[in-house]
Amino acid sequence: MSKTMFALIAAALVPVSLSAQPPPPAPPAAPPAKTEILEQILVKVNGDIITKTDLEARQVGVLRQRSQQLSDEDLKKAIAEVTPDILVDAVDEMLLLQRGKELGYKVTDEQFKRVIENIRKENKLESDDQFAAALKQEGLSIEQLRKNLEKQMVINQVQQTEVFAKLGITDEEAQTYYNAHKAEFTTAAAITLRELLVAVKTDGKGINVAADEAAKAKAESAVKRARAGEKFATLVAELSDAPSKANGGVVGPLSLDELDPGVRKLIEGLRPGGVTDVFRTPTGYALIQLESSTEPVIKTFEAARDDIAQKVYDGKRSVEFAKYLTKIRGDAIIEWKNDEMRKLWYARTAAGPAPKAPGL
Repeated sequence: MSKTMFALIAAALVPVSLSAQPPPPAPPAAPPAKTEILEQILVKVNGDIITKTDLEARQVGVLRQRSQQLSDEDLKKAIAEVTPDILVDAVDEMLLLQRGKELGYKVTDEQFKRVIENIRKENKLESDDQFAAALKQEGLSIEQLRKNLEKQMVINQVQQTEVFAKLGITDEEAQTYYNAHKAEFTTAAAITLRELLVAVKTDGKGINVAADEAAKAKAESAVKRARAGEKFATLVAELSDAPSKANGGVVGPLSLDELDPGVRKLIEGLRPGGVTDVFRTPTGYALIQLESSTEPVIKTFEAARDDIAQKVYDGKRSVEFAKYLTKIRGDAIIEWKNDEMRKLWYARTAAGPAPKAPGL
């Protein structure tokens, strides 16, 4: 993002003015008095504060991810769009971190070192210089990285302990899910085809009737030979002009949904080994052999049990975590110092999408 873009964002950020205390009049000979800027507090959450600067940093972070140039008007709309979710995330993050502190969760030097080693390994940052350069590119110091990682690790631990570890899945829930979502555990029907294309040679002046008829006759001869028992792959090697000639004309395996409706109609009723009649294509005359086909296969409940359990668990995670966030919000002392932000927060928590873990 360019410096100009950052300047636009800063100018357009949510309109919450800073408090300023003007300096007392100074005598003519004295240097100008410094203006004391007081940080504007937007909300207190169990005594901890979220400031206008905190909000602006989050707004900039979200808008940077969009990586697009915006007009002043579009920028204001984008900020208005993202701010309610940012407020909810900021408050929820603070509540989860406070809960983590109550439970005594913290990240040791050894844990942080292991995480850094994993980051370096996954990103192939073998030297300290490479790692430092990568941090610089992201606009982070090692201290900022540690702070961000500690936040997320503590939040993850709170989620796991307070919500996810308490989830259970009954056989009845699993069976109900399986019965309602059998398509998820079904391997679709598939077919493998072989194609043979006889291209119509052109001279660039239009259709050459003699060449067209010759190509059609050649393709029809191939149909007769195939139906008489000659191997289709051999015919492809001898006659085909299609790119698939290199692998014997094989196309697939394909699901029936992937087939062109016209081709699907041509092969209806064919058994493996059967060959279609000749049909016209934009480049010539073609025929198709049905090489093989498989019927849909539905996994049994027992075979799919692990997959079912994971899907049910994932669904319950989001529901139960949303309930947990609603509870800790209700138990918290949340004191809004800006009425506009208060309205945005209450509107989003009352009617917004299911909450997610801040930072995820």
